[in-house]
Amino acid sequence: MKIIINKNRLNITPSSFLRKAGYNYIQDRKMGKESFVRRLGRNFYPRLHIYIKENNNNLIFDLHLDQKQASYSGTHMHNAEYDGAVVEDEINRLKSLLLADIQSLSNQVDLKKSPLEEIGQGELPENKTKKISWFKNIFTRNRLIAK
Repeated sequence: MKIIINKNRLNITPSSFLRKAGYNYIQDRKMGKESFVRRLGRNFYPRLHIYIKENNNNLIFDLHLDQKQASYSGTHMHNAEYDGAVVEDEINRLKSLLLADIQSLSNQVDLKKSPLEEIGQGELPENKTKKISWFKNIFTRNRLIAK
């Protein structure tokens, strides 16, 4: 199954997005292809396997499920499922992560303003004291006790 998204809508690189989603980078030495995998258990298989392709301004995430390693001689391909419940669930999970990432891009705050101004609270009230770290409290307390 595939997910197609405009690459300008993604605020991080596709590889960073997939790492954030739990995928690891792999490179097929025989074929020279780069891709990402996410294991579904302790063993190497079954795993979710995804390729990233660029087509003009679009990113295409091409996902399938590798059930097992090739068991017949003379070939390097494996059993793969391109649809099914596991693949559909993963596509929906990736879509929700993409949607959250796109929404965070559109809801970014103006970095020139302080967070309090952005919320509309203005500056800190005068009666608020700065919080001192626990280390400084212990250091000051021990110094006072030592005198």
